Amino acid sequence: MKKVKVLAICTIALFSTLSAHAQFATGADIVSSYVWRGVPQDRSVAGNPTLGSPNIQPYVSFTTGGFTVGSWASSSFLGNVKEVDLYATYAFSSALALTVSDYNWGFSKSYFNYGTGTDHIYEATLAYTGAAFSVSANTMFAGADKLANGNNAFSSYVELGYQVSPIAKVFLGASLFESPSVYATTGFGVTNLGLKISKSIAITDKFSLPVYGILGANPYSGNAFFVAGITL
Repeated sequence: MKKVKVLAICTIALFSTLSAHAQFATGADIVSSYVWRGVPQDRSVAGNPTLGSPNIQPYVSFTTGGFTVGSWASSSFLGNVKEVDLYATYAFSSALALTVSDYNWGFSKSYFNYGTGTDHIYEATLAYTGAAFSVSANTMFAGADKLANGNNAFSSYVELGYQVSPIAKVFLGASLFESPSVYATTGFGVTNLGLKISKSIAITDKFSLPVYGILGANPYSGNAFFVAGITL
């Protein structure tokens, strides 16, 4: 009985310590279409492979110290996109962070199928975000990211960004290797090039609505896109 009491006291003390330093967060974006790393994710509107429908993209996260765990999702207003991702991030500093993501946008099987033939894709990301310059390196190391022969594709993507003004950022991203199922590349190819402009629109004296616009192109596929977004 004494051991149970000690365990309960320790558990309460641990959660009290965590809650004192932890932060929960939630929010959502509403976007005019869902384009990820230059690749449109909703490709079934009127048979047009480049035209997408609006998506709502909510998230929840829990942060304690430099460690964050969370979930991000996207759902099309027309029901053509369904994605639920999980992630864990460790921030070494305010500028450098390592993230492991569990993506699932297939949903051809049970979400809890983590065995052979899973829909999940696992990715490691190392990201640096400075005052003006940013760079991220991303590699999918396991899961449903496959080549035609069934081997892991190890799809890899690197993106560079530069903040040209407080509200404007230019970016360039490329798939490094063959990636038939994720980036639709047969080798190296620039898939994401563009400009993002963000600002807050004052609604009242105490409330502003963050909005953004992204004008981009996928030089590898020859497509262009424009995405407008609202952050709630």
